[in-house]
Amino acid sequence: MKRKASFSDAAQASSSCGGEEAIDAAECVLPALLPFKRSQLLERYPKGNTRGRHWKHLKQIIQAENFHLLPADEPNYVNVESPPSMYPSKKYCDISGFEAPYTDPRTKLRYANADVFKRIRCLPDDYVQGYLGLRNATVVLK
Repeated sequence: MKRKASFSDAAQASSSCGGEEAIDAAECVLPALLPFKRSQLLERYPKGNTRGRHWKHLKQIIQAENFHLLPADEPNYVNVESPPSMYPSKKYCDISGFEAPYTDPRTKLRYANADVFKRIRCLPDDYVQGYLGLRNATVVLK
């Protein structure tokens, strides 16, 4: 069974032979220039300089393309319309803002976990009404 030459083989060769052969063996193991290192990239763009690539914001794209000259029925960045989603809308916790799989039956507030549920149950009615008002789901509590 054949074995690949390694750095230890080169070290053994240097100990048994002259020093010049060991240098040749070491050069065979490691190439002088590694192809994945791009040293010329650092020379071209020193630290702190950009690479010359400039990203445009949507506002810059709209201003540059003169969309007011295009026909109104042609789709572009300004008038893209999409149909309503086929998926149900996500429901978020009224207190923490995380996704809320649960709803408190007494206050109708949405909550994400048990800690938030305990906090909801301790809230006074005017705070509950305020949270429901933010969601446009104001309910008169009994």
